[in-house]
Amino acid sequence: MRIRPRQRRLAVVGTALLTVLTAAAALPSAAADRPERPHGGGLSATIRYTEYGIPHIEAKDYTNLGFGTGWAQAADQVCTLADGFVTLRGERSRWFGADAAPDGSLSSATGNLSSDLYFKGVRQSRTVEKLLATPAPAGPSKDVKDGMRGWAAGYNAWLKQNRVTDPACKGAAWVRPVTELDVAARGFAISVLGGQGRGIEGITAARPPSSTAASAQATTDTKQLARAAADLFSQEDSDMGSNAVAFSGETTANGRGLLLGNPHYPWQGGRRFWQSQQTIPGELDVMGGSLLGTSTISIGHNANVAWSHTVATGVTLNLHQLTLDASDPTTYVVDGKPEKMTKRTVTVSVKGGADVTRTQWWTRYGPIVTSLGPTLPLPWTATTAYALNDPNAVNLRASDTALGFSRARSTDDVLKSLRRTQGLPWVNTIAADSAGHSLFTQSQVLPRITDDLAARCSTALGKATYPASGVAVLDGSRSDCALGSDKDAVQPGVFGPSKMPVLKDAPYAENSNDSAWLANADQPLTGYERIFGTVGTPRSMRTRGAVEDVAAMADKGGLTVADLQMKQFADRVPAGDLAAADTAKACAALPGGTAAGSDGKAVDISAACGVLKNWDRTMNTGSRGALLFDRFWRRLTATVPAAQLWKVPFSAADPVRTPNTLDTQAPAFATALAETVAELWSAGIPLNAKLGDHQSVTRAGQRIPVPGGTEGLGVWNKVEPVWDAANGGYTEVVTGSSYIQAVGWDGGRCPVARTLLTYSQSSNPDSAHFSDQTRLFSRGKWVTERFCDKDIRKSPALKVVRVRG
Repeated sequence: MRIRPRQRRLAVVGTALLTVLTAAAALPSAAADRPERPHGGGLSATIRYTEYGIPHIEAKDYTNLGFGTGWAQAADQVCTLADGFVTLRGERSRWFGADAAPDGSLSSATGNLSSDLYFKGVRQSRTVEKLLATPAPAGPSKDVKDGMRGWAAGYNAWLKQNRVTDPACKGAAWVRPVTELDVAARGFAISVLGGQGRGIEGITAARPPSSTAASAQATTDTKQLARAAADLFSQEDSDMGSNAVAFSGETTANGRGLLLGNPHYPWQGGRRFWQSQQTIPGELDVMGGSLLGTSTISIGHNANVAWSHTVATGVTLNLHQLTLDASDPTTYVVDGKPEKMTKRTVTVSVKGGADVTRTQWWTRYGPIVTSLGPTLPLPWTATTAYALNDPNAVNLRASDTALGFSRARSTDDVLKSLRRTQGLPWVNTIAADSAGHSLFTQSQVLPRITDDLAARCSTALGKATYPASGVAVLDGSRSDCALGSDKDAVQPGVFGPSKMPVLKDAPYAENSNDSAWLANADQPLTGYERIFGTVGTPRSMRTRGAVEDVAAMADKGGLTVADLQMKQFADRVPAGDLAAADTAKACAALPGGTAAGSDGKAVDISAACGVLKNWDRTMNTGSRGALLFDRFWRRLTATVPAAQLWKVPFSAADPVRTPNTLDTQAPAFATALAETVAELWSAGIPLNAKLGDHQSVTRAGQRIPVPGGTEGLGVWNKVEPVWDAANGGYTEVVTGSSYIQAVGWDGGRCPVARTLLTYSQSSNPDSAHFSDQTRLFSRGKWVTERFCDKDIRKSPALKVVRVRG
């Protein structure tokens, strides 16, 4: 919405390119005046900051909007962004040394050298330039490319006009200007996180077998590798997850939709969200969270529709098992004809040492890979090698999908954007709109692995890994095992939109990182291929608790945004509701009030019984007994396999309520209880301590209690903290609830929205917005969003910044 010009213009101080206008509470109208646009062809934007440093960015077109977004992101996150651009240029070893580790936000690389070898190879092969040159819809649109170009210019303008104060990179030579290519390369890295990004160590370490080892054949335990693949692609221990629920109008107080989004992302590093509003008058008006370094809103809402994402169970890669030429392990055979692998030789500069040169090997299917993580080796022998296919390596369309959402006026428009752009690599979409519609869809870019293709073409390894994990290993020596194409797919070798699981207008549509099957327990989704996820299998504790809660909310009806807010911070522990009472009862029945730890020493556990009995079954900061149960449950579930934990097994006919009834007779039960009590006592932590006294983060030297609980407990408000007994318990959060939004409509022109960025806008400890929203999160409080112009003008914290390049 445009700000109406006033007769009296605010004075421009000096000749600086940057003008900052700070609103006085007594003069709100003056503060909202629009400064004049610059003359000439320079880029510009107007940024109005409201409470908690949230910027409302307005510009005349996508290039200028990208400029304002890049400038504002740099102001809050310059060091985090600059560190990421070092990664994308393949220069980490040059600046930080080969043996140091990246922050893990842009790939799974465990060391700087492997990260550099991969990303320098991407740059050297001009992979991203080719994608930028691909015409839409297979490639990015002009609007998205304009936004990227503007973002780079805005970031550079901030660097030129400001002094870096963040101690993380103050005075660092590696903080340098960027180009549109750098911005696009960040989008590429995010796109391949689940594919090539997962296999970087195996791609960069791949070497042909030596002549002395050429005749050796590696033995593989297919069952063990299948288990490793299932663990690797499980969401339970992932650093990213999420919950989201959309309610249709039949469940709400006014017949309009509601959406609660609760993505779980890392709290540090380059995969953080950053909140803003983006406006092009008459063209675009959207608010939400963007992944750092991107020019579009990733999760958010406009005046008519709100959406969120959850990490999907679809496996975004597959492997091709190659039959090698007997005389040359760098030649593979397809339909009896030899094909030479392509060499990609990459040289990386290393701080304080000699340059390192390595060769990567590429095939028609993708790069040779010798592992997917340390537990899934894929040895390159004299007869066999494995190539990794990642369809998202030719997908630079995610920003177009996000832009389509930003322009949408309904959930149908959200679906149209997904079908047109097909740009989401590894997430589901949940949405609601002001007309009362709800939507869930697992529309993501996946290799076109049908169950029929897997049955016909899986190797011995693939026959084990595909059912267990969805990871297909196909016979690369046969052209009839190629992935093929769907007519409605925007690129070859992927599923088209007609194959995606979709649930429209259900009373609720929910996902907590399990497959699409139980998006609504009364309307289960089936019929999709195994690569999308499972059907009829046990759900995670978080899914079970979430479906119970949202189904009860839908049945109750009359829902409002306030109900979403209460759901977010209820901090109910589904595992506690299932097991705490039985645990307390079994605890009280132990002879003499003692139990033996694994070392055989007796521990007095009698005090724990009453604490567990009286625990309120939440992970609120004031909850007593939460920490005791949390530490006990971690030990127990790490020791006892899931199938042996419960007396009543899983039933696909009752997937939300089964399995149940804790087996307290298992020997590991008393041992876990004894060791938990001993652990807390030795750390000086009372068994009935308040959770917030021992689960916190430290910002500017001050402890901030943190609510929420870990994955295994099933808490909606997920946090994954680091245990440090010597320093009083959980001392930092690694990942968890991040950009949270509760959105509805009341018939007016402005959405009803409450938001929260748990780790706050800035990573600079000198910023006023380094921990302000973290303190809100600690207290279960929300930011009342200012979407409409009239509300922005009323902000007591209003500050108007005119940025120019």
